[in-house]
Amino acid sequence: MDMEVRSADTTGDERSRFSGRTAWARNLAAPLRDYLTTETGGALALLAATVLALAWANSPWPHSYESAWTTSLAIRLGDSGISLDLRHWVNEGLMTFFFLVVGLEAKRELDMGQLRERRRVAIPLVAALGGMAVPVAIYLAFNAGGSGAHGWGAAMSTDTAFALGVLALVAPNGTRLRVWLLTLAVFDDLVALVVIATAYTSHVSAVPLVVAVGLFGTLVALRYVPYAWRGQAAAVLGVAVWVALYKSGIDPVIGGLAVGLATSAYSPPRADLERVVELTRTFREQPTPQVARTAQRSVASAISPNDRLQYRLHPWTSFVIVPLFALANAGIHVSGGLLADAVGSPITLGILVGYVVGKPLGILGASALVLRLPLGLRRGLSWPVITAGGVVAGIGFTVSLLISSLAFHGRQLDEAKLGVLAAAVVASLGGWGAARLIARLPASLRARQIAGTDDDIVDLAEDIDSERDHTRGAEDALVTLVEYGDYECPYCGQAEVVVRELLSSFCDELRYVWRHLPLNDVHPDAQLAAEAAEAAAGQGAFWEMHDKLLEHQDAIAPRDLGRYAEELGLDVDRFRDELRRHEYAGRVADDVGTADASGVAGTPSFFINGRRYSGAYDVRTLTAAVRAARARAAAVRGRATTAQPR
Repeated sequence: MDMEVRSADTTGDERSRFSGRTAWARNLAAPLRDYLTTETGGALALLAATVLALAWANSPWPHSYESAWTTSLAIRLGDSGISLDLRHWVNEGLMTFFFLVVGLEAKRELDMGQLRERRRVAIPLVAALGGMAVPVAIYLAFNAGGSGAHGWGAAMSTDTAFALGVLALVAPNGTRLRVWLLTLAVFDDLVALVVIATAYTSHVSAVPLVVAVGLFGTLVALRYVPYAWRGQAAAVLGVAVWVALYKSGIDPVIGGLAVGLATSAYSPPRADLERVVELTRTFREQPTPQVARTAQRSVASAISPNDRLQYRLHPWTSFVIVPLFALANAGIHVSGGLLADAVGSPITLGILVGYVVGKPLGILGASALVLRLPLGLRRGLSWPVITAGGVVAGIGFTVSLLISSLAFHGRQLDEAKLGVLAAAVVASLGGWGAARLIARLPASLRARQIAGTDDDIVDLAEDIDSERDHTRGAEDALVTLVEYGDYECPYCGQAEVVVRELLSSFCDELRYVWRHLPLNDVHPDAQLAAEAAEAAAGQGAFWEMHDKLLEHQDAIAPRDLGRYAEELGLDVDRFRDELRRHEYAGRVADDVGTADASGVAGTPSFFINGRRYSGAYDVRTLTAAVRAARARAAAVRGRATTAQPR
């Protein structure tokens, strides 16, 4: 294996080698970083579809745009059926999947992310409410007593896809901000869907609504039935819920968000992964269709329903459904008369000012208000970053267009669409400007702002014990990097190159900790290799043996271990005797226990200052993560020093 390291100049080929967190996680996980990465590309696709819609509507054949999207499509079964034009099939049908994915990611954050500590939900929830109330108030102020007052809902909701995409472009390292904005946008969408279901629904039929609620309850209860036919049953029930909501008169897209929020998320249990390996080996020995089907079901059932649905649906919603929605709704035939009317239109101005001015003011004001209450809450972001997030939250594209299509018709609808498009452009530019201003703030000011934020949730179940754990680097280092590894895992061997580079680059600012997680079901020699490292530790040579094992991963059989002990000058007889008696099996099992408690299922798995790291482990990516952790740790340490009595 080529052990040469090219630190900051890591090539694309090298980065691809380190692109996975673990062999299992690359195939089974759908972490937040994948969601946010997809949103970046999805925002570009959305922008392209918007431009295409405007070009189509202003082409030499402008009437073809409306003619195409008002084409009727009916689905009938006997005397019953649903007949909608293509635009409404997109708005009420396909967009259900978009809101389903939004609900899935929100549920993932609630179950596994920063929001699993429920007190952290309070600030983005209140900020979302403030960020809706102030724009609505501004809109109503512009339209008081006018014919457009009933369209107030078009000025309230942040567009999840567009806002996250813009944020990924202007602040690519702002994962905390994007999680915060995602949470805020989900609350926005939930309230907006409730508004659609009430304020913009003219008639509600009770019987279909009760049927929809009953079907939804049945759908949630499916988690307790055997896996074999759960997916098919869930799909049938999901369609039935949509039809029942449509028949009730309530916009059926609300069903997508409800289903997403009810779909649980969890990390694959290691026991389930071991079961997958066992079935895969069985298939190798007995390659029959029945065994293949059993193994396939076992692989799928090891992943949470949330991850499975996100993996299947999110690319479709980001690259097909939302751009198709923009293509169907963003087309406006722009004429001189329309522009002249829009400049003085209370509808256009209400939406534009509501989003561009009202959103950031409402978010900042509500956040400041809730933090002043005696609830013991701390903000998760600095005030400059919250301000930037509030500006980007002024992008109200998808849901705003959806509500506009319900509230307005004809000329008023065109004026509303112009306001939505103008707000999206201004808010995007404003977000870019805010990000540039934050980058120019003095380092001392940014450090003070970071010091005032809430601490990260710690994912590592067992704290570092310098008397027990194996560490490299200074004990008082600002950053601690913990790796759960397996001496036979090739990805751990690749990661070791990066770890050595990091220790060299950060010197006394980084402490590295190795913990054992031998994957016995796939690496037969890993357990004894881990015990050999502990036996060497008993003679004061853990790191020397550790390095030997990772440098010679293809030669860690029992006879090789004895040779390495001899090369290191250890008491070989003692070493062999301790291995034969499995003297250190309990010590290795303790590490495995902490891995299980921390939700670790594969290797290598990293934790940076107690937080699970789910990104790639090439030099450049891990260096960026360590630098960010170092900056935050320095600010927090400064806060603690300042708080001490003098």
